[in-house]
Amino acid sequence: MTEQLLDSVKAKYGAVAESLLSSDHAGVKAVAEAFGYTADELTSIPAAANMGLSCGNPTATAHLRPGEVVVDLGSGGGLDVFLASKQVGPEGRAIGIDMTPAMIERARANAEAGGYSNVEFYLATIDKLPLPDASVDCVISNCVLNLAPDKPAVFREIARVLKPGGRLAASDIALKTELPEAIASSLAAYVGCIGGAILIETYCAELLKAGFSNVAIVDSGVDLNAYAKVENQSACCSPAMDSAVPSVEVPGACCASAPDAATLHADLSALLSTYDVNAAAASVKVYAIKPAEKACCGSTCCAPAKEANA
Repeated sequence: MTEQLLDSVKAKYGAVAESLLSSDHAGVKAVAEAFGYTADELTSIPAAANMGLSCGNPTATAHLRPGEVVVDLGSGGGLDVFLASKQVGPEGRAIGIDMTPAMIERARANAEAGGYSNVEFYLATIDKLPLPDASVDCVISNCVLNLAPDKPAVFREIARVLKPGGRLAASDIALKTELPEAIASSLAAYVGCIGGAILIETYCAELLKAGFSNVAIVDSGVDLNAYAKVENQSACCSPAMDSAVPSVEVPGACCASAPDAATLHADLSALLSTYDVNAAAASVKVYAIKPAEKACCGSTCCAPAKEANA
C-alpha cells in the first residue's frame, strides 16, 4: 500500500509540475495569499515557483537568520526555498528536497531564471535525506508531511539532520478529530493532503518520541475551502490539467487529463462537498526544537492551541 501511495503522489505532483500553473494565474495567487503569503513575497520570486499547493507560509514563522542552513521538505517548484534564500542571505544556504523529478526540474529552472546562487535542490524522499547529521539550522515544510506514509521515520530524519538547538517550523494539515471513513479510506483524499493527515495529539506525540522538545501544534484557523479559489481545485490537489497540459496521461494522478485521474479528482470533489472538512481537519503551524541536551517536554507543551496569527 505504501508503494501505491507514493506512486500516486508522485504521479499527481508530476502532472502539476508539468502544468502552466503559476502566480500569474489569479486563482493560484489567491490560494497562496489565503494561506499567508504577501503579494510582495509572491512577486519577489519566480511566478512558476507557486502552483497553489500551500497550506501556510513556514518562512513567515521560521525566524530564519543570515548565514543559516535551511532545508525545505517537499520543496515543489521552490516557493519557500527562494523566500528562505533571501532571509539566510549569501552566507547561508537554502536546500530543497522533493521526490518528484518534474518538480526538481521545475525548481532548478526557476533558480536559474532567478539567478539564485545559494539554493540547491535534491531528488530524494523526506524519510531518507541526503544530508549529513547535525548539518541544518532549520527544517521547514509546506503541506507535505501529511503525505508521508511513515511519519515517525520522517520526524526521526528531521531530528538527525538538525544541529542541537535546531528547529522545525512547518505548515501542514492535521486532524482535530477522526475523518469520516469515506475520506479516510479514499486514495483521492490521501493524495489531496487530507486522507494522510494525523491527529494533532498523535503529531505531537510522535515528534516527542523523535527527540524534540517545546513542541506546539497551532491551528491557523484558515478555511480549507480557500483551495476553491483555484477553479476545480479540491484540497491541495491542483486544477484539472485538461487545458494546461492536454497531452499528459498519468494513470492514478488526480490532476492529469487521463480518465483515471479525472475519476480521482471527481471522487475527491464529491467527498469534500459531502463532508465539512474544516470540522475534522485544520491548517496547522508545527513548531519543535531539537534540544541542545536531552530534555523532557511535558504534555502541556503539546496542547493544540488555536492562534490564527501565531
